[in-house]
Amino acid sequence: MNTENILKELNFKATRSSGPGGQHVNKTSSKIELTFYLENSLSLSESEKALLKVKLVSKLTKENVLILFCEETRSQHRNKEISIKRFLELLKLNLIRPKKRQKTKPSKGALKRRVETKKRISIKKALRKKPNFD
Repeated sequence: MNTENILKELNFKATRSSGPGGQHVNKTSSKIELTFYLENSLSLSESEKALLKVKLVSKLTKENVLILFCEETRSQHRNKEISIKRFLELLKLNLIRPKKRQKTKPSKGALKRRVETKKRISIKKALRKKPNFD
């Protein structure tokens, strides 16, 4: 994954933030909308795209577009930095392939200890019962 090339493929759009903030909020466009077209990306390989489609299925639109919003600060530039940072973290986390699990068996000693423990507990519980005088 080449981050420099991916950053060139990002599209930004500034809109007005919602919420309280007085007159200032009605005049400035500080909310950032980051869009990334997964299908059209030249920086990601086909296998990486397929992996991201599977892992980010809930965050992608029908056209496989990832959209992130940021309106945390009053500064448009700071919001842009925050959204880029989140985007790169999201990609890095979701491009990690999990290791394949190797099947293992419990050792013979572990099996023997398990059976002995079960027998000991069963004897202990049997001794708690009332004696049968028939």
